[in-house]
Amino acid sequence: MKVLIADDDPQLVRALRITLAAHGYDVVAAPDGAAAITLAAQAHPDIVLLDLGMPKLDGVQVIHALRGWTDAPIIVVSGRTGSADKVDALDAGADDYVTKPFQIDELLARLRALSRRAVTSPAGAVVRFGDVTVDLASHAVSRGAAPVHLTPTEWRMLEFLARNPGALVTRQTLLKEIWGTEQISDSGYLRLYMSQLRKKLEPDASAPQFLLTEAGMGYRLLAE
Repeated sequence: MKVLIADDDPQLVRALRITLAAHGYDVVAAPDGAAAITLAAQAHPDIVLLDLGMPKLDGVQVIHALRGWTDAPIIVVSGRTGSADKVDALDAGADDYVTKPFQIDELLARLRALSRRAVTSPAGAVVRFGDVTVDLASHAVSRGAAPVHLTPTEWRMLEFLARNPGALVTRQTLLKEIWGTEQISDSGYLRLYMSQLRKKLEPDASAPQFLLTEAGMGYRLLAE
């Protein structure tokens, strides 16, 4: 599996290149945003690790450019901790957000989770709520007649909730399902992804009717 690292910190790039290569990844690297777009077009990476604060083009601009032609998962790896930066990156099309400094085991777990493409849903399984239709077999979501684009991470979260309609799904369960381990701390990531899903799927994201939060426990999807 090929990973593109886009970061202007040569020490971090060198450390990630060594670590990822030791775990079987083929690594290519770019030192700035413009180079990242060029290299992505040439190398067609399976996953992109992307810093936000880069020269020439920042990370959000790179995400917009990549999303014009590829659905390859993008993990933002950034020292920016503000929720606005995370939301901007997710809105642009990023699939995950890891804050520097990070534990390499956590990053590897997220890489593994995003690289999994096994389909375990029964053929023809469809879940509906409001005007939303979730086709688990084809990984398709529509609202009325219009298709809805979800990032891979948004899809995995919605998919697990849709497989368990009406049931409380704990935060720990979602962390394990999405990132492959319960050891990853939430750090607000689930809340951010749920916010993104509500913006795309709820009639009023500020007053959700179907994607509900169970305070202190987890989330629940009310489906038909």
